Amino acid sequence: MTIRITPAARSRMQEFLARQPGAAGVRFGARPSGCSGYTYSVDIAETLGADDRVFEVDGVRLVVDAKSLPLLDGTEIDFRRQGLNAAFAFDNPNATGACGCGESFTVGAQD
Repeated sequence: MTIRITPAARSRMQEFLARQPGAAGVRFGARPSGCSGYTYSVDIAETLGADDRVFEVDGVRLVVDAKSLPLLDGTEIDFRRQGLNAAFAFDNPNATGACGCGESFTVGAQD
């Protein structure tokens, strides 16, 4: 399993974790949603579930549930600022398509 994070994403994640020192890490996942199939989620992992996998990536503990693993393998997470907007951005080699607004993605023929 390979997930990469850019320096900007690492910095943003470390800011979140500093505000919640008891957290298990940063939860990164994909869940069914949107018009294209799946949407990404990045949040603080308060606790670990039985099906969670923990990866140490550049000093950040990433928590990924087992169902999301095959959808996210190889993904690079970035954090981008454009004007007043700031958000995580994802470069996922498994994504075969995306919706027009960029909020959801498709993976393979299963969608």
